[in-house]
Amino acid sequence: MPEGIGHHWIDLAGYSASALVFLAFYMKTMIPLRLVGIASNVAFITYAIGAQLYPVLILHTILLPLNCLRLFQMRALIRKVHDAHGTLSMEWLTPFMRRRTLTKGDVLFKKGDRATELYVMLSGSIRLVDIGVTVGAGSVLGEIGVFGPKHERMDTAVCETDAELGAIDNDKVLELYHQNPKFGRYLMTLVIQRLLADYVRMRDMRVMVGSGAASERLPDSRA
Repeated sequence: MPEGIGHHWIDLAGYSASALVFLAFYMKTMIPLRLVGIASNVAFITYAIGAQLYPVLILHTILLPLNCLRLFQMRALIRKVHDAHGTLSMEWLTPFMRRRTLTKGDVLFKKGDRATELYVMLSGSIRLVDIGVTVGAGSVLGEIGVFGPKHERMDTAVCETDAELGAIDNDKVLELYHQNPKFGRYLMTLVIQRLLADYVRMRDMRVMVGSGAASERLPDSRA
């Protein structure tokens, strides 16, 4: 191969790699970002081999399988979303969550705390103090704080028993929300159901209080 042509394809690989890195920073969702990252890794490897830049070659030889692994994990997660069939359970997400173990009496979060995670109860029970509700295994916890305008906890959560739960960061939840409309609808349904349940609970409590006050005002029939 003539020397000029050889330098030409090396330069082309270098410029292509640089352009792909710029494009990767422009990406807003993870799957396109990983695909562009893989393409840039290949371009950088080609450029490094031609220009004999061994540190660059080593770096992108390591980054290429890592990007491929993350792409595979993200596609697997989205397939699980599609396979959920609209059931209001998020246990299928637990392989992608960090597991946390708490003991009886531990406070998971307090009212007003910054909401940074969403939880799935794996075992045990946790009580929401203000509304007096206990959530058990299979329940989702903290979803309202994730989507609330102030991203604050609406209640205090205290362990009634030893408990194990899975935690997923807000950024990951929002990433999945924007990646897949079905997952977004799934979460919105979950939030709306929780809000409706709280509304019904508060309405029933008001009815009970109102009935009690009215009975106190009634004259004694034995008088």
